[in-house]
Amino acid sequence: MSVLVGRKTRVVVQGITGRDGSFHTKGMLDYGTNVVAGVSPGKAGTDVHGVPVFASVEEAVRRTKANTSVIYVPAPYAADAVYEAIDAGVAFVVCITEGIPVRDMISVWHHVQTEQVRRGDGTPRLLGANCPGVISPGRSKVGIMPGHIHKPGRVGLVSRSGTLTYEVVDQLTRAGLGQSTCIGIGGDPVIGTTFLDALQLFEDDPETDAVVLIGEIGGTDEEAAAQFIRRRMRTPVVAFVAGQAAPPGKRMGHAGAIISGGQGTAAEKIAAFRAAGVPVAAIPSEIPALVRQVLAGRSKGAAKTKAKPAKPRKSASKPKAKGKAKSKAKSKSNRKPKSSASKRR
Repeated sequence: MSVLVGRKTRVVVQGITGRDGSFHTKGMLDYGTNVVAGVSPGKAGTDVHGVPVFASVEEAVRRTKANTSVIYVPAPYAADAVYEAIDAGVAFVVCITEGIPVRDMISVWHHVQTEQVRRGDGTPRLLGANCPGVISPGRSKVGIMPGHIHKPGRVGLVSRSGTLTYEVVDQLTRAGLGQSTCIGIGGDPVIGTTFLDALQLFEDDPETDAVVLIGEIGGTDEEAAAQFIRRRMRTPVVAFVAGQAAPPGKRMGHAGAIISGGQGTAAEKIAAFRAAGVPVAAIPSEIPALVRQVLAGRSKGAAKTKAKPAKPRKSASKPKAKGKAKSKAKSKSNRKPKSSASKRR
């Protein structure tokens, strides 16, 4: 079982005729992703890399049964692209676009929540914006992640940073640790899928044995994730927090990566993870070794759990048998010996 995307994923690309949309559509096709449609107003009836182009998402979904959308639309129009995909009935929307205004994303977030309540099945789910997408190695890739560095396996990964995702995945693969699914949630202040959402998906996935979480400075998402891990997760987690040398008040890369009002520092986030029992890597290259350690600890714990039920049964049965023997002996000793007169009778 994969998380979010798999062999049944059918992708419609919004903005397929643009430079980025066309380039990454080819990358997804080369990886084996089932890209069934593209959308570009005014260019319906054409095709890009053999993928038919439609005038609207509604038409694309109706004609091709697409269930997933990926958005490469410029920032001023990206929010409308998300609305269009959701209103067309798409279950999973991946928004790659960077630079969408926070106000637009707040409206989009509320629309997603309202539609989830209306549908009642947990869909639609939005990933991003400003994210690299998601990949289940060997099954499907939706977004801009480089497929060749990934390897199928049983380690899940969730990250706010795109390029750090690639660096850590490459190190895991070189260490022989394949991935079940890698999710880039994005680094903007308002996003559709949070650490908590991704962690719950991995916790529920029987094919994920450990999780790597890559956080960064800014906000309190990592602190919330640490609490969630401590209270709700049995799957072991390894963490890394980027921006440990960042000066307060200076934005580092993402719109959400800024220390403000003394909150959101790397030290606070690392302390929260350690308090929750999560090993934290000082540098990304330490992550594979930490993953091996938690996997070894998990297998030892599983062996102990399996061996436990045998002990109570044995200890419970022994006293029972002894008790019976003692009571029998006691009742025999309490019996009065028959008199010689009764024998004669």
